[in-house]
Amino acid sequence: MGRAYQNRKESMAKTADAKTKLYSKYAREIYVTAKSGGVDPDGNLALRGLIDRAKKDQVPGHVIDKAIDKAKGGGGEDFAKARYEGFGPGNCMVIVDCLTDNPNRTFADVRNCFTKTKSKIGTEGSVSHMFDHCAILAFKGKDEEGTLEALMMADVDVTDIENEDGVITVFAPHTEYFKAKQALIDTFGELDFEADLIQFVPQTTTEISGDDVAMFEKFTDMLNDLDDVQNIFHNAEF
Repeated sequence: MGRAYQNRKESMAKTADAKTKLYSKYAREIYVTAKSGGVDPDGNLALRGLIDRAKKDQVPGHVIDKAIDKAKGGGGEDFAKARYEGFGPGNCMVIVDCLTDNPNRTFADVRNCFTKTKSKIGTEGSVSHMFDHCAILAFKGKDEEGTLEALMMADVDVTDIENEDGVITVFAPHTEYFKAKQALIDTFGELDFEADLIQFVPQTTTEISGDDVAMFEKFTDMLNDLDDVQNIFHNAEF
């Protein structure tokens, strides 16, 4: 699969406003993950991985703590996951993942981003079948055979495994995330994961150029400005 997973979403510029939006997105996801799976990171591997990613993205500790404390309260907002698919500038394929407390508003906002950039929002499944929904775990190491053996012993359905520049990357179906991560921790102890996520990896890429590149940047900027948007996955290649 190569390093295709690094194309997982369009990163936001490091301006003060963008940082605030980034913190808000992490806070919302941490809150939802903690509320649904438990507030203890040791017992909620999804939360643990999310907190690690937030720290690497320099999200302040008080933002993380506040989101977890909010989940402990039991009340709060009732967010639901929403996913939209379609074709972006240059006919590239796009998946937009959201957390929303108002699906009608979110759909209208996301559709507007497609419409304003000469893109086309599709129906459920219109492009997602061209992506692999993967659990991806990457960490520094050289023992590729030992890693594969540990995963097989734990009955993990491994899709692919790579060893590149001293980094081992494990790809597995998204449903195998918890089992795969626990197997690696049980075998190698505490690991500093360079990648610890579930995302859509494109099976093919679409090259875009010329005016489509500027339009694509406008498209992703508009989406990133929406509070409800959490991740943007695409198969665009520049």
